[in-house]
Order: sequence, then structure tokens, then C-alpha cells
Amino acid sequence: MNKSELISLEVEETADGSPTLYLPNIDEHYHSVYGARTESQHVFVKHGLLRYLAEEPSSELTVLEVGFGTGLNALLTLLACPKGSTITYHTYELYPLSKAMVSSLFEQKLSADEWTVMQQLHDAPWGEPCQIQEGFFLHKHHQDICTAVLPAAEVLYMDAFAPEKTPELWSDEMIQKLATATVCRGRLSTYCAKGVVRRSLEEKGFRVERVQGPPGGKREIITCKKTR
Repeated sequence: MNKSELISLEVEETADGSPTLYLPNIDEHYHSVYGARTESQHVFVKHGLLRYLAEEPSSELTVLEVGFGTGLNALLTLLACPKGSTITYHTYELYPLSKAMVSSLFEQKLSADEWTVMQQLHDAPWGEPCQIQEGFFLHKHHQDICTAVLPAAEVLYMDAFAPEKTPELWSDEMIQKLATATVCRGRLSTYCAKGVVRRSLEEKGFRVERVQGPPGGKREIITCKKTR
């Protein structure tokens, strides 16, 4: 994918009332049309962040996200951050959204408090850590994750566009890179349950589970734990 393919973004409402973006040039949505917020909460917060904390209680952890996109995963992670915990959130995005696009997506769809936080997430500078709220530090990386040096992370959100749209982000080399960044007993979650992705994750040291997808959406998603 290249930048020209991201020009004609269209705002669409999904089944749970939350918004997403549609890229007609490549026929791809940023989130599930069956519920953007529902999908993000189910795949990444429930089966990523909260699964990890249930298994490995910790007051400090790092989350690494492939694809900042609309900022929805970051917002829901911040909202789910347990009191007294500290999350450092690293996210990689080559094509940040404009402020106008963020406003058209969320200003009328989020509560007043959530909209304030979403603005803080998007206004945060690129390339340096920024404290958004007590216990939540955001570090946005405006660079190609394929060539970036990744920090170690306890929780990893694999939220790139589908493999057929961005195959380089789902290659064996990329999966190995993500596996290397994931600490032992860390957890990776993704909406993509393709067999080739599952097998690659298993080969790279993850114990993979295919679990039920979000209501109305994909039948299965993947969550996995780093075992070596």
C-alpha cells in the first residue's frame, strides 16, 4: 500500500453506532463494519490487555500497537487501565489522520470526556513520549514498523490492514520481529485468524488460541501467549 491509496477516506457508521473509515481504492475498512468499538474492545482490550493482566498481574507494562489508525485502540486501552497501573503505549503509523478527519469521526460519537482524551491522543507529538493522563504514557512513531527498532512489550496489538492488502506486515520476517519484541509470557492479539498467520505465530514461539470473535463480526480471532 502507498500514500495515494489512502487519499479518498470515507467515514462510515458501523453496526454498534461507532464510526470507522473506508478506503474505496483498496476496498478496506479500518475496523469491522459490525462494530468498530465492539471489535477493538473484544480483540485488543479483552483478549490482549486484560488477558495479560489476569495471567501476569503487573503495575507497569508496555503495549505495542501496529497501526495507530483512528486512535480507538489507544483510547479504549487508556479507559481500561487499572487504577494504580502505568501503561507505556508505543504505536506505529505511517499515515496519520488529519485533525479534521478525527473530528468528523469522533466529535459527535464519543462522550465529552472521551472526546477530550481522543483529542489529546491525536495532538500528542510524534517521536517522543507524552503523558496523556496519570498512568498512561503515549509514544507515537511516525515510521515504517518494518524497519523500526521495536521496544520490548508485554502486550502487542497486531492491527494492520488485512494480509492481502499489506502482505509485508504479515510476512514471516515481520511476525519474527513482533515475536522478538514480545517478552516471555507476553500476549499478542489480532483480528486475523488465517491459518498462515496462526502457523507463523506458532513457529515463532507463541501458543496460539483461536477464540470467538466479537458479536456479529468475525467467527474467530487469534490471541496468543509467548512461551519461548
